[in-house]
Amino acid sequence: MPTRAVSVRRLDLHQHVALVTGAMLVLAAIALCGSAKAADLVVVYDQSQLLRLPRPVSSVIIGNPSIADVEIQGGNLLVVTGKTFGVTNIIALDADRNIIQDQRIVVSRDDVRTVNLSKGAERESYSCTPNCSPTLTIGDDPEYFARISGHAQAKTRFSAGAGGGNNSDQ
Repeated sequence: MPTRAVSVRRLDLHQHVALVTGAMLVLAAIALCGSAKAADLVVVYDQSQLLRLPRPVSSVIIGNPSIADVEIQGGNLLVVTGKTFGVTNIIALDADRNIIQDQRIVVSRDDVRTVNLSKGAERESYSCTPNCSPTLTIGDDPEYFARISGHAQAKTRFSAGAGGGNNSDQ
């Protein structure tokens, strides 16, 4: 009977070694394949995220510029701004046109502070921080969107005139 127990232990040891070796090979393959790509950069709609690169960037390519915008700040710092909902990518190149980083950008909605008011098939969006104010969100009722957009543009024009001291209405 002791012989059988030893033989079972050897079989378990061989299986254990095979499993550990297999797991190490899988992890090594994942590490080699995954080293060129970073995790998704999640950017909230109408907000920005900083992306620091390991070395200076010379140029940036955006897969879909209607989803996100990127500005180079200094040598290796990028500012990524979410323009509309969706998924795109950003490719950063150095001066020799080598890829520094190729990364997916996911632009999402800030659901924590957003309240949607549904009136049948029409939707209005409000930003509640903590008081609720109308906000522009793609997919809102077209009349509501145009009205809030007009208010925002008037406010911007007023602020530009008051801040610049060259208000043409006076």
